[in-house]
Amino acid sequence: MQIIPAIDLKDGKCVRLYKGEESNVTVFSEKPGDVAKKWEDAGASMIHVVDLDGAFSGEPVNLPAIEDILRSVSCPVQLGGGIRNIETVRKYIDMGIKRIIIGTAAFSDNGFLREACTEFPGSIAVGVDTKDGKIAVKGWTEVIDADSTAVLKEFHEIGVSAILNTNIDRDGTMEGINLDQVREFITASPIPVIASGGIASTDDLDKLATIEELGITGAILGKSLYTGTIDLKEAIERYS
Repeated sequence: MQIIPAIDLKDGKCVRLYKGEESNVTVFSEKPGDVAKKWEDAGASMIHVVDLDGAFSGEPVNLPAIEDILRSVSCPVQLGGGIRNIETVRKYIDMGIKRIIIGTAAFSDNGFLREACTEFPGSIAVGVDTKDGKIAVKGWTEVIDADSTAVLKEFHEIGVSAILNTNIDRDGTMEGINLDQVREFITASPIPVIASGGIASTDDLDKLATIEELGITGAILGKSLYTGTIDLKEAIERYS
């Protein structure tokens, strides 16, 4: 189970939101590149980056901060937030992004998702974020009426290489994971799943490790790293 540290970008700064609310933000650093280097030095084999402004606006916003991160580390970077056309995917791949995470557009533009998976096989993931058990899009501001099992099957057929599942109700709350919900989601997915949202302690990682054989390949850590409730180096050595 790959332990992946997260960097969420807003106004060029490294921040965390509470339950995905744009107005409920805590700034942890004004130098995202330095944070990325810190995580790489601790042993991170991948950095997870989200352009929060991009997710809310529907187009890339934090390009200078993303470039700063890419200059600061040699490990792979995966990126999501506001990626809604093939030109943006190409731009990020050319910049050096290893894995592209498509969210909103995966549910509204099937042709774009197919084109991205065809042009960049193995490099396209989809963010399937859940709120009150329903899929949320547009920076988590809207929920859609879609059957998760059917959606995941379609993504598998299209060629999506990974699913990033975030439990919005737990994200940034430090309340711990909802293991039953994670297990249900992973069981329904024919695609490897990276879990995110509410991972507050090594107890949560222990729980995820018990269902690793079901298809969970990674866990994203955010606020737990910034507040010190999980030590990244120790977590990587123990679970990866």
